[in-house]
This record gives sequence, structure tokens and C-alpha cells, in this order.
Amino acid sequence: MVFSTYLNSLTKTPQKLKKRMLATWTPDQELNKVRLRSGADMKRKLTWYDLVALGVGGMLGVGVFVTTGPVARKTSGPSVFISYIIAAISALLSSLCYTEFSVDVPVAGGAFSYLRVTFGEFVGYFAGANILMEYVLSNAAVSRSFTEYLSCAFGRNDPNSWRLHVHGLMQGYNMLDFPAVALIIVLTICLCHSTKESSMLNLIMTAFHMVFFGFIIIAGFCNGKVDNLVKPGGIAPFGVRGILDGAAIVYFSYIGYDTVSTMAEEIRNPSKTLPVGIVGSVLIVSALYCLMALSLCLLVPYNMIPEGASFSAVFEQMGWKWASNVVGAGASLGIVASLLVAMLGQARYLCVIGRARLVPSWFAQVHPTTGTPLNATIILGICQASIALFTELDIVIEMISIGTLLVFYLVSNALIFHRYAILSKNPPLHTLIFLFLLSCTSFAFSLSWKFKLHWWNLLLFAGLTIFATVIFQYMVPLVVIQRPEGWFVPFMPWPATISIFLNVFLMTTLKMMAYKRFGIWAGVITIFYVLYGVHSTYHAEEILEMVVVDNVNNNSSTQQQITKVDIQLV
Repeated sequence: MVFSTYLNSLTKTPQKLKKRMLATWTPDQELNKVRLRSGADMKRKLTWYDLVALGVGGMLGVGVFVTTGPVARKTSGPSVFISYIIAAISALLSSLCYTEFSVDVPVAGGAFSYLRVTFGEFVGYFAGANILMEYVLSNAAVSRSFTEYLSCAFGRNDPNSWRLHVHGLMQGYNMLDFPAVALIIVLTICLCHSTKESSMLNLIMTAFHMVFFGFIIIAGFCNGKVDNLVKPGGIAPFGVRGILDGAAIVYFSYIGYDTVSTMAEEIRNPSKTLPVGIVGSVLIVSALYCLMALSLCLLVPYNMIPEGASFSAVFEQMGWKWASNVVGAGASLGIVASLLVAMLGQARYLCVIGRARLVPSWFAQVHPTTGTPLNATIILGICQASIALFTELDIVIEMISIGTLLVFYLVSNALIFHRYAILSKNPPLHTLIFLFLLSCTSFAFSLSWKFKLHWWNLLLFAGLTIFATVIFQYMVPLVVIQRPEGWFVPFMPWPATISIFLNVFLMTTLKMMAYKRFGIWAGVITIFYVLYGVHSTYHAEEILEMVVVDNVNNNSSTQQQITKVDIQLV
């Protein structure tokens, strides 16, 4: 009976897609009607310093300790700190876009909610699914790095010394990492208990972590040699292309600030707290990343930097055994903090996607006692523990970067459309044409760079990008709506335009294998939407409409009865 009903529902898929794919929600609906589907509310306990600590803690452990060594060794050389600067500019511009949306729509859905209220259900779902993929893969990768640094803290030189080699499994999947799995299990239990307590734990770990950062930076600048920055091969041995390719890879390091936006339902005074938390954490982390990368390259020549547990191994090479152990312990602590924050955010994404009925509503349930999305936290913990057990970092890191860049690209597009078409009430077609031209010129410039075409191609497409933005700014008026609790990105549309350009450029520097894996994932999530998501949301909205109609009819009949009584009394 159920199967025949489902088959009958599948025959109506085209009509449902037509109705649901571009269906949007207003910020008020996201804040009220959709949020009520979780049952209990999340508890508002977080302050601005909690958010800054969550953002800093979420990013620090991921970037420096996981990507800096491999990128310096194989991609950028000593100029890896410049790669971090370029990635930081792109991340900062994207964070401004996130900040405006998070103040306007302060719900736990982050980019999923922002895109759903702007471009419709499917774009929001596609971005949300990619964010979840990015979180699960990055958390699995980072938890494996935890094992490497923890082994260094105990004096083990081999990063695989605490892993179990299994013969017969494919290369890249044959080193089983049980300490990483144990860490994920412990953090999942902690997150199921309470958000505020988890935030306090992160605050304490981040404070200790900053001390270790200070030690590494001071040691590098006091004991390093400037010659190591220029020998062998100069400060940029792989050229400008290596710097930009490195920027695309280290962009993975900035996964974390978007987690702050998912805390919107648990923050006191979101309109003032969110801008400080998001932008402040990106600025702090950007400065620390550059100093850490520079410190590493001052200590040893780039071609002698080990790819695994780079910072600990470099101190080991210098003969500072004790420092290697200390750095290993500090890095392990930082990785735990970043994992805690990332796992905090991923559960809230899945919770809000469950509220939208794009995945089973079971994931949307908030536990009435703890005020946490318990079901989502447990399931995602199981998924990333399974991946962390088998999969090496190199296999997932570029796929993570492409997912991150795509979502940030979509959010920047959404902000321009939201400001110029929705809030300013200009014809949507004008803004859509501009966004299409902007993406095309950015893509053309990026391909010209990738395939080393003549320099005039770069000048042409860069000039067209600037010209299109100037014409759009002049021709399409921007209405600034003054709201007491609002926060707006200044100098629009330029920050969002530059963010779009940089995200497209960085995406094109990634390798083809990343696109193939991403294409498979995109196909899987699209099929899931067609076979499940669109039917579930269609059914949920159909029921909602029936309830609304019943309420209207009941109110009308009640009013008629009151009128009849009034007439009789007269």
C-alpha cells in the first residue's frame, strides 16, 4: 500500500518540482513557522566572546596544522603565507556576506537558510548538502591529523605509528585510525549534553591553544633564518601560479567561521553579537595563519618541511625534542577545539534541513532538556567516525575546498540579489543578468589564467568584470532600509562582486579529480532530492495549507455565528 502510494507520488514529480524548486520562504517564516517544527527551542546562552572563541577555535586547529606543511612543500614554497593572505581576503569578503544574512535571518540554518529565502528550495538544499559534505569530510580529515600530532607529543616520529595497517585494502584507505574514532565519539557525547558547556570547554582549550601559537611564532622568528625564505629557488619557487594554487587549498583552513552563523538561535542579541563574532574571528585567525606559516618557513627550507605533523617534525629536525613534544600536545588541543566547533555547526545545519522536510523530520528534533539537536549530532558523528577510520587526508582535502568555495560563491550571489532585487524591489531580471555576466567573466578570466593564455585575455576579462559592476551599480538603484537591528555590508556591490570573482578563480585552480568526485556527490544529492526531498516538502506544505484553510474557515464560521447572535439581540 505504502509502496504503491509512493509510486503514484513519483508520477507527479514534474509538477512537484515546478512548484517546489524555486519556492522561497520569508525571513519571518524561517524564524517562526519553520523553527517550531523542532519542538523545543534552542537555549539562548551565548555571548560575543563565546562566538569569537568558537570562530577562532573552529578555524585554528584545521588550517595551520593540517594544510601548511603540505602546501609549503609541494605547492607554494615559502610564499605559503601569501597564499594565506589571498585566501583570507576571500574569506573576509564572504564573511561579510554571511554576517548581513545572519543578522537578517538569525536561525541555525546558515547558508542553507540564506539561499532558501533568496533563490528557492533547491539551491538552498544543494548548498546545505554540500556544507554537510564539507563538514563531515573535513572533520574526518582533521581527526586523523589529531592522531599524528598526539603521537608526536608522546615522542613518536612516525605519524602512522598509532594507526593499524591492513593488507588488502586500497592504498589511501588501508591505515585504520582508532584514536580519531575515539575522539569523535567523546566529542559527540559532549555536544549532546549542552551547547553552553561545550562553548566553555572550547574557550578554555582555545586560550591554551593561543599560548602554543605564541610559542611557535616567537621560536620561528627568534631562531629562524631569512635565508630559508629565499633558498632554494627564491621566496616563490613555484611562481605566482603556485601561490594562487596554494590559496585554493589553504582555503580549507577557513572552514569554521560559518559555524558561528549557525549559532544564531543560541545567541543573546544576535544583531550586535553576530558581526563581532564572525568578522572578528576571521581577522584574528588570518593574522595568526600568516605568522605561523612564515614562522615555519623561517625555521627550515621549504623542501625540508615534512608533510605530516609539520610543526612538530620541524622542531625535531632542529634537535628540540622537548619543543616537538610540546607542539604536538598544543596542536592536538587545537585540533580538538576545531573539531568541537565544526561538529557543533554541522548538527545545526542538518537540524534546519530536517525542519524544511528535505531530509526526514527525525533529524530536526531538539531535545527538550539539553536544548541540542540530539539526533543530528549522533548520526553525523557516526558518519565522520566511519570516514576517519579509513580515509587519508589527501583524498578529501580538495573536495572539501571545492564544496566550501561553491557555497561561499552562492552566498555572495544571494546577497546581491537580496539587496538589489528583494529589498530594493528592482526587477529581478536586471540583477540576474548582472550575476550571470559576472560569473561568466570571472570564469573566463580564471580559465585564461589556468591555461596560460596571452596576457591580453586576462586584462580583457578583468576589465569586463569591473565594467559590468560599474554599469550595474549606476543603472540599478540600491535602496538602503534603515532598521534598528540591521547590519549591512558597506560599499555594495563591490565586496560581494570581489568575493564572487575570487571564489570562482580559486575553484578553477583545483585539480580535475576534485571535480569528478564533486560531480558524483552532486548527482547523488540531486537524485535524493528528486526521489525524496521534493515529495516530502510538497506534502508538508500541502498539510500546512490545509491547516491554514481550516483555520480561516473556522474563523469565518465563528464570525458569522457572532453576527447572527447580534442581529437576534437587536
